[in-house]
Formats: sequence, C-alpha cells, structure tokens
Amino acid sequence: MSKREAFLEAACQENVEDFLRFIQLHKNKTEPFDVEEVVQEMPRDQRQTLWGKLASLLQDILQELPPERWVKGRDEGMEVESAADPKHVMAVVDGVTLVAAVSLKVLEDGDTYSSLLEITHRLHDVLVSLPVSDAPLQLHIHKLCEAWWKKGLKEKEQFGRTAFFISLQKSLILKKPGVEIQRVWSLHDVLWSLDYTSEDNKQIINLLIDCFLHPIYIRSDDGKRFLVFLFSWNVDFIWIIHGTIKNQLEFYSKNMTTHITEIYFRAWNKASGDFLERIENLCIQDFMQNAILLHRTSPVHAKVRQIVSYFHTRKGCSKVDKMLCNLYKPILWKALSVQIQAPNFEVRANATLLFTDAFPVHDPEQNYKNIDEVVQKQLDTAMGLLDDPHTTVRSSATLGVCKILAKCWELIPSIIITDFLKKLVMELAADNSSPDVRCSVFKCLTIVLDNTLSHPILEKLLPTLKYSLHDTSEKVRTAFLDMLIKVKAVRAAKFWDVCNMDHLLARLAIDSHPVSKRIVDLLFKSFFPVNDSEHEWCCRCITLIQMNPMAARKFYQHAHKHTAPTNIIKLMLAIRRVLNSSIQTDTDLSQINDSNKENSAQAEPLLGKDLAVVSSLLEVVAILWRSVEKALKQNEEAQKYTFAKFGNVMAKYFQAFEDERCTVPLIQLASFMPPAAVPTFSCGILSRLRRMDSGAVLTQYSQLLDCMCCWGQAADILELVTDWLTEALTKQGDKVNTNRRVRIQETVEAKPDMALAYLEYLFSNSSTREKVLALDQKPLKQLHTVLGNWRLVLYTHLSSPTEDPKSPSMETALKVFMYHVRFCAHLQHNSSEGREYMLSLEHVAAWVAERVLPFLAKRTNDDDDESEKSQPLAAQITESFLTVCRDVLLVGLGDETFKGQILHLCSLTLLSEAGYLCIPAVLPILKEVVDSYGPEDNNNNPAQENEEDATTVILSVVGNIFQKIIELLARRLRKEPEEGKQLCQSAVPGLTDFLQVAVTWDKAPLRGVFSTLFAVIIVEKRHLLQKITHPEEVIAPESVEDMPPLSSILLSVILKLPSLTRAFLTEVCSSFDSEAISSLSELASVLHVLAVIRHTGQSKAGLKSAAICVEQQLYKHAATSVDTRDIQGVIYESSLKTLNDILDV
Repeated sequence: MSKREAFLEAACQENVEDFLRFIQLHKNKTEPFDVEEVVQEMPRDQRQTLWGKLASLLQDILQELPPERWVKGRDEGMEVESAADPKHVMAVVDGVTLVAAVSLKVLEDGDTYSSLLEITHRLHDVLVSLPVSDAPLQLHIHKLCEAWWKKGLKEKEQFGRTAFFISLQKSLILKKPGVEIQRVWSLHDVLWSLDYTSEDNKQIINLLIDCFLHPIYIRSDDGKRFLVFLFSWNVDFIWIIHGTIKNQLEFYSKNMTTHITEIYFRAWNKASGDFLERIENLCIQDFMQNAILLHRTSPVHAKVRQIVSYFHTRKGCSKVDKMLCNLYKPILWKALSVQIQAPNFEVRANATLLFTDAFPVHDPEQNYKNIDEVVQKQLDTAMGLLDDPHTTVRSSATLGVCKILAKCWELIPSIIITDFLKKLVMELAADNSSPDVRCSVFKCLTIVLDNTLSHPILEKLLPTLKYSLHDTSEKVRTAFLDMLIKVKAVRAAKFWDVCNMDHLLARLAIDSHPVSKRIVDLLFKSFFPVNDSEHEWCCRCITLIQMNPMAARKFYQHAHKHTAPTNIIKLMLAIRRVLNSSIQTDTDLSQINDSNKENSAQAEPLLGKDLAVVSSLLEVVAILWRSVEKALKQNEEAQKYTFAKFGNVMAKYFQAFEDERCTVPLIQLASFMPPAAVPTFSCGILSRLRRMDSGAVLTQYSQLLDCMCCWGQAADILELVTDWLTEALTKQGDKVNTNRRVRIQETVEAKPDMALAYLEYLFSNSSTREKVLALDQKPLKQLHTVLGNWRLVLYTHLSSPTEDPKSPSMETALKVFMYHVRFCAHLQHNSSEGREYMLSLEHVAAWVAERVLPFLAKRTNDDDDESEKSQPLAAQITESFLTVCRDVLLVGLGDETFKGQILHLCSLTLLSEAGYLCIPAVLPILKEVVDSYGPEDNNNNPAQENEEDATTVILSVVGNIFQKIIELLARRLRKEPEEGKQLCQSAVPGLTDFLQVAVTWDKAPLRGVFSTLFAVIIVEKRHLLQKITHPEEVIAPESVEDMPPLSSILLSVILKLPSLTRAFLTEVCSSFDSEAISSLSELASVLHVLAVIRHTGQSKAGLKSAAICVEQQLYKHAATSVDTRDIQGVIYESSLKTLNDILDV
C-alpha cells in the first residue's frame, strides 16, 4: 500500500491513531514522511475524498468533546461526563488543521473544495469558542483563516475578519507583539469588507482606537503603516482617531510625539478627496488653533507646537505650502493683531512663533508679483511684532525674526535686513522694560550668526552692544557672552572688538560662576595658548595678573576644565622657575634652579621686588594645584616629581616672601605636600598654633589647622585643645595629669577661648570635620570627657553670686557646654553602632533638669541679685541645649528614647516659673519630633501596633506641650503685656514651622493642635466682648491687627499659608458639629475671626461652610436679642450683618 493510500485510509474515526501517527511522522524532521508532499501527489478526486473523510473525522471528534468543554475538562481534572481525552481531541483537531493548511497550498483552479470549506468552518468555530492565546492549536487555525483570506476563496470575509480580529487582540496583549503587528498590517485590507456603522464591528473599532494608545504600534514601521491606513478607512473614523490622540498627547514623550506627527503627515500626504479635507480641517487646523490659543503652561502646548512645526519643516513642497497657506488664513492673521478681537499677549506670542516658523506663508500657485506682495506684508507684520506692547510677544518676535533672517537672508532685500538688525541691536538689546527681551536678542543673534552672509554687517553693529556685559540681569550677561563665544567660533568678528578686554576681565573678577566660566571659555586661548611654549604660558599669566589679579584667580580656577592636567602641572612648574629667578639676594641660584639646562634656553620674566605679582603667582599655583589634586593622586610618579620640585624651594620661599599676601598661598601649597617635603615649616606649625594670641582672627589660624589636618595630624590639634581645656579647669590648685604626652616643651598659658575657636573651625568645615572624626576613639573620648567636665564650671556660675577671677568666664563655660553637646551629636552620627553618645546627651538632659531648671524657679526678694544673674543664665543653658537637640532630631539621630527624654525636659522647662523664656527653643523641638513621624507611616503599617502606640504616646505629649505653650503666652500677655508681645513675636517662626508640620495630620493626636488655637482665640475674643459697655464699641474687625493681642499673633501665623487656613476653618466647622459653641458672644467671636479671614480672600469655600454653621446657631438667638438698645441686641445685629457679608462673598 502506498503512502497516499495509507494516509487516506487513516483519515477516519476508526483509524484515528494511525492518523495521529502520520502527523507525528510529519512533525519529526528526521522522518522522510511529508504531509504536503503526500497531498500534492494525490489526484484531484483522491484529495476531495481525503477532505470529506477529514470533515467526518472532525465532526465526530468534536461531538465527543466540544471545544467549550476543553478548558473546563482540564480545570476540573478530567472529571467530566465524556470519556474523551481533551489532549487526544486537540491532537486530532491540530492534525486536521495541518492537512487543511497544506491542502490550501496545493489547491488548484477548478478544484471543488466544499469539504475543505466545511473543515475550515468547523475549525473557525473552534477558534472563536476558545479564549485568545498563543497556544499552538489556536495559532495553526489562525494561520489557516489568514491563508484562506489571502487565497481569496469562498466566504473569505468571515475567515479574514476572524484572523484580523484575533491578530488585533493579540497585538495589544502580548509582551512582544511584533509578529502580530506585521500580521495585522498584512490583513489590513479586511477592513474594507467591514461596515463601520454595524454594531457587530464595534469591538473591532474599539481595538483599532486602542492601537493609537499602544506605543509599539506608534513606534514600529508596520504599526505606523497600519495607523496611517486607518486615516483612510472611513471618513467618520478620522475624528475619533484625532480625539483619541489629543486625549493622550499630555502623556506622550517628545520622541513619541515625533512618531505621532509623522503618522499625521503621512496620512495627510496619502489622502485625497473628503479624507484630505477632513484631515486638514479636523486635525491639522485643530492643532494650529490649539498651538495659538493654549496657555504656554499647558502640558500639551509644547507637544502641539512640535506637531505643527513638523509640517513647517516640510515646506518647500508646493502641496505643503498651499495647505499651510489655506489653513492659516482664517486663524493666524487675526491672532497676530492687537486690534482685531484684541487677543491676549499669549495668543499673539504663540501666533508669532507659528508665523515666523512657517515664514513665508504663501500660495505657490499665485504669480510672482502677488507672492512678493504677500511676503512684504508678512515682513512688515514681523517688524510690527517687534514693537508689541508686551515683552513676551517682543521676545517671541525676536526669535522669529532671527530665524527668518538666518533662513531667508538671500531672499530678503538688504535694506530690510539692515532695518531688522538695527531694530534688534539698537533698540531691543537695550529694552529697559524687560531683561527677557534683552536676553532674547543675544540668544537669537547666535542663530543669525550661523549664516555667514550676516557676518559683515554684524561686525559693524555688534560693538554697540559692549556695555551689555555689565547688564543688571545675570541671564542677559550670560546670553551676551554666549553670543561672543559664537562670534569667536564662526569668526564673524574679533570678540575683543565687540567687547574690550578690560571690561571682560573686570566682569570676570566680580561676577557669578555662570558668567565667569563663559568669560574663561572666551579668553582661555588668549591667556593659556596650549600650543605655545610653557614660557609663553607664564608670560601670559603674568600679563593677566598685571591687568587684573582677581580676574587671574578666577581664570585659573576654571582652567582645568579646558586643558589636560599635564598642562596645568607644566604651568605650575613654569611659574616655579619664574619665582626662583626672583630670589636673587644671597642665595646661589644653582641651588634653586633646575639642573637640566633645557629650561634656561629662554630667560624667565624678571619680577624683582613686585610682591603683588609674586603673591598672585603663588595664589595661581595654589589654585592650579587644588584643581589637579585628584589627578596627581592617580599618577604617583607625577605626584612625587611635583612634591620634589616644590619641596626643594618651599623653605626659600618662606624666607624670601615674608609678606602676608605671600604667606597665605605658601601655607596652602604646603598643605598639598607631605610634611616631610616642608620640614622646617611643618615642625613649627603646632608651636605657632600654641602661641596664637587669644584674640586671633580666623584667617590667622584657619590655614594652619587645614595644613595639619591634610597632613594627618588632627590628633595633635585635639591634644592641644584637650590640654588647654584641662589646664583651664585645673588652674585652681589641682595638679595636671602628668601621664599625658605633650609634644611642645615650652610652657604656655591655657587658652580655652582659642581651644573653642579651633574646635569651631574644625567642625564647621566638612573636610576638617571628616579628618577629625576619622581619628581613633581615644583622643575623641578624652576631649568628650574634658568638655563634659566643664559643666562643673557652668554650675559654679549658676550657684555662686560672685565670680571667681581665677575661674574661667561664664561665656566661655557656656560655649564649652554647647560644644560638648554638639560634639556628642557628631560622635553619635559618626558611630556605626550603639547609642553611647546618645546616652551622654540624655545624661546632659538629666543634668539640665536636675541642676539648671531649679534656677528658673521664682526667687525670693532676698535673692534678687542672684536671681538677676542665674535666671537668664539658666534660660541660656536650657535654650542652648534644646537648640542642639533640635539639630540632632533634624538629622535623624534621635530614637524613641531620646525623643521621650527631650520632650520630658521640655515639659519640665515650661512648668518652671521662668520657663516661658524657653518657648522659642521648645517649638522647634516639637516640630522636629512630629516631622520624624509621617502621617502616611501610621496609615501604611497597620500591623505594627506597638510602634503605633509609642508614636501616639509621643505625639500626645507634643499636643500637651503645645497647649501649655499657648497657655503660657496668654498668661504673659495678661501679666506683662509688653514682654508678652515680644515673647509672642519671638515664638512666631517656631510656631509657623510647627503648624506647617501638624497640618499634615488629619487625625488625633495632633488634630487637637487646631482645637487649642481655635479655643484660645474664641475665649480671648469672647472675654473682650463681655467687657463691652457701650453699643458703639461693637465693631467687626477687618484685619488681624484689630483682634486681641494673642489672637492677632496666632491668626497672622494661620493666615500665612492656605493649608493652615483650611485646617483652621475645618476645626471651626467641627466645633459646631460637637456643639461646643452656643452662646451669642461665642458666635460673635467666631464671626469676627471669619471676618478677618474674609478680608484676606483665602479659602472661600471653607469660609462659607463655617459661616453656614454659624448661621444655623445664630438664628436661635433672634428671639432673645430683639432689643437693639441692649448690648446683646447690638452684638446680634452686628453678627447678622457680618454673617451676611461673609455669605455674599
């Protein structure tokens, strides 16, 4: 039996296993059996028999287990009524699909394929009944339907629609849909057979719209072709596409917008008839209209401009030019005019950019004479826009005119070009009304400079702009310099002819970094010609110094950005040779100058005794060295060479250049080298620090400290500081610890003030602070202990009525106390584990509570003198400590224990008689504690109940402390009004910061903060109203100044920020919900507060809500307040009028 006959006999229900075996043989690449070859060799009648038998097999197998039950059967573990195996059924269906697909390939003209059509119908039903997926069986049936459509056989529309629909679905859900998008494009002609208005096709239409939301479609070539095709499918579909794209435009990136623009352009370019008209009028002109009318702050304005500008870039084609002319005609020209319909400045500015970008807007089908007239009118319009009353329009017109000149220079008459440039250079560059306009001129002239034809005329005009370098606006100066750099780059003119070198150097010396770096960019080759000799570099350097020493410093600060580190080091060594040649006293030059003779080929510039130039050269070397310090560290050989060269001469420099102007840069240079390279200087530096006078200023010791830290000798500084502080403590008869090692042998008095000055510098600069904190723990702990011991001195000043002249001063002791606390914070921050130093801070807090706070208590008359001294000192100590604790919390060092301790100290402080003095220091503590807990943290971690409980407890304490603060402020205002006002004013910054943080919490415990504020304001105002005796005294306030003192302060803080005002008004409404406000005087007080808020114009919605709450309560007092002569009646009438005024807002 032949293969054909055996295969034909297997195509039935009885021999289905043989059929499956044949299919497996076909799929096995090592077997010679090929179904396509077998079917192709069959005669026509045998193929028809095969198709008929396969149709029966497919019908029988699908009756055993319909496709609807395949998925169900697998999900339920085969526990279905039928005994058929889903895998077996799917294998048979897949085999039939394979034979059907092969049959389509070998189908000949004249073949009767009704049985094959029946098979395809059944397989189509299987495909439709299964969910969309990438399973092999569905893919094979899908390909069969696609092949049927492409073959053009009977009922192709149904199969083509299904294939297209499934490809469309898969292209939108697969992670890598590239193949499916190609299939969609290959089947796009299916759409011609679909009725756009039919409800049956709504699902496909929705998927087509989704294609415009899918980035892969927009970016890929086949996807882009398909989207372009959709513009030509149905006229009514164009508006839907356009609306979809407009809705998504805000979320497109610039690159995505470029792809969208290309789709629009290609769709327009291919369209004709109604489609072309619809695309132009509904899409392109709509974008033009939006590009003119949208606010510049709109998130889609830039995208719309990008789309329209794409069409402008395609100008030069007659079709594009005509389209732009026709579409712009009804909208552009009236938007450019101030008189016609008076558009606002943004409309004119947007229209200006479009007009100048599209220039010339003309109809290419007109004759040349008409075109010339149109272009001349447009040039006149552009000139008129340069005189627009609004600066934004003038800036836009400046950009547009420069683009026109750069693009159309050869086409515009020279007299018009001259007029334009004179307008820009003579008038707009000096526009006093706006720096933006002046800036635009210089930025946009760089566009004109790109056209070489503009150089001759600009060479004559640009020198008139030289004083723009000194413009009051930094951005104008920056733009002017950018233009000069462009002039230099395109060689349009000599930049020093445009702006004098002296002016450039004067501006370099004093201006900001953005301006300075541009001047250096402009001048770099003039003063650092890298292609010339090092001798020439040095000469130029000296010339620059002689012209402007400050400018020279700035120049060489930026030099490393323009040349290689090698050149910087060469210049340093060249300057060294010049400096060496200036030392010509008793020194043998052979000991100083380089041994190699190549450097003596040219005579070095002689400086003589010009110390100004020498000091500036030394400064330049220090600046250059700092700029290449990292590069030197990476090149050990170059570093050693540089150290050796400068190390040989540093001692001579210190001897020869004793002037302070030279000493400062010399010390800087010494700090860059190891101490062994400058032994004479390095050995005496600690002695100089020890002998420093107590009144020494920062400049006298800062560099010495820097040097020692750079040399890794920070421990010696700490030892000196520790010695001084220890000696100052033990002056009064105690013996100094003789076990400590002292490097300096001479006896020098203790200088605690200088010790503190050194500490201040070391910890104020990040570089020195890092080196100190990197030391071993021993010297750090010794200093920490000594600083802590000074609390005894501080307590002595607190408790003793008289000062001991031998004892350190109170100011010094207070400073040491501050540094001790700060030092604890630094050490804890530097500590990788444990809380040793946090514990030290907590001990200090306990000491303050135990030893200091008692002195804030009220003193008896006998102790007035002592109280006069100790009470302010106690307040100072407490405030100083709380200030450092605030910083500790600010940097996130404070844990729960620390927060609890500090809040406890705050509570004790406020409970003291004079604790009110510390309110300005307590409020920042409350702010930082609250800020350390985000309201979202509590919401997002519901499982952490213990942590939430701790947070709630701490925040409850914060709320209680805040309430106590408000009470203390109120009390001071009652007892001592003037002192109370000063206290309230000093508390305003802290109060503002605290409320800004508290307002972010919309639930307990911090919700009570605004309840406290509202309550105290109402109580104070109610008390004032109750004291009124004459009806004319009932006046509604108009500003916070009309309110009582404390209310005035609190409301001024609340009204600073809209968020605080809204929170306060919410609290007003809540108080009415809880029926806390009921009496007429309380209602009147609330209305007075609302009246003040009304005059600020803030939170109108919240204001009305609060007023409505008052209204509901106020009318209850109408019956009892009818007598207008009674105070209550007057208050009622006044309240009613105030309420109506608020509700009318």
